[in-house]
Amino acid sequence: MYVYHAHLSVTLAQIQHAVSLGAANHLHAWYRDPDTPSDPAPPPPRADVDAYLSIFDPSTATSNALKAFASNAKKLSLRAHVAANLSSKRFLHPALLTKLTVPKRKPAAAPANPYLTFLSWACRELEWCGPSDLSEGAPVTSHPVLPLLMHHFGCVCPTFEALEMLKVLAAEREVIDMGSGSGYWTFMLRLHGVAACTPVDNAQSSWRVMWVDDTQVADGVKFISSQTGGDGAADAVRLLVYPIVGGGVAGGEVGGFTRSLVKAYKGDTLVVVGTQNRNGYTGFRGQSMDEYMAREHGGEWTKVVQVPLLSFPGKDEAMFVFQRGERAPPPVAVEE
Repeated sequence: MYVYHAHLSVTLAQIQHAVSLGAANHLHAWYRDPDTPSDPAPPPPRADVDAYLSIFDPSTATSNALKAFASNAKKLSLRAHVAANLSSKRFLHPALLTKLTVPKRKPAAAPANPYLTFLSWACRELEWCGPSDLSEGAPVTSHPVLPLLMHHFGCVCPTFEALEMLKVLAAEREVIDMGSGSGYWTFMLRLHGVAACTPVDNAQSSWRVMWVDDTQVADGVKFISSQTGGDGAADAVRLLVYPIVGGGVAGGEVGGFTRSLVKAYKGDTLVVVGTQNRNGYTGFRGQSMDEYMAREHGGEWTKVVQVPLLSFPGKDEAMFVFQRGERAPPPVAVEE
């Protein structure tokens, strides 16, 4: 009997049983009641879940779908809270707005994304309409379905918009998928036309499904430092998917692994996929990844993209892009 490992270890039978229970035992308690925060809020209507999923559908223009999601939300409703959270964090640098606006596509014109299909099913089954302030600190932390998705696909699902943006930003350069895990992001980038995508992973996890067969098994910092005569992959875009730093110590400091990867990279376009809240899981303690970059590398790196990704229930995930040097547009003043 196969056991799926992630935040907990479960069998397929246990996962099926948990799904069959529905919302029993607070399994769907993703949100806090705004009036009594210690109590769970009622689940969102199915229409709100479907509206959330439509934001990430290739057949919709993401920015327009997000506006519709917000404009059709009842005042003070859960959907309004989710819309406010997603809208407030979404950012495209004004100088790149036209270049990075991804048009909608007919379903047949978009590459198949099986992770998106299964994650959409999970959102519907588990009654999740997106992250908000009401989902932070809610009673439930996760669900047994998550280890199944992580095993077969990975920690976070790439969306059509995110993949198309990466294709534009790469501009036919190599993308180094550092900490590639199952290789799913590499697999999808190649389907979107990014042929020069190199997956790199230390292969410490042996229990996951692999989507590519050419992963470079190597330490991330050593691989970056060794590229093209030791130039730190200066001509490549570096993709870092789910750098888990919360509580991790390397080189005597929390988040040392991620810090060392940022330091070793000599290129001009850094892409980080992770949480966009301050839970310390893929960002540093008490700060999100963009806050860390602004605080410690603000004079060098400019944030040009922050777009939400379809998040598993209880999570709040996004893709960040930072640029420097001649490729970076001028910084945009951010109100405190």
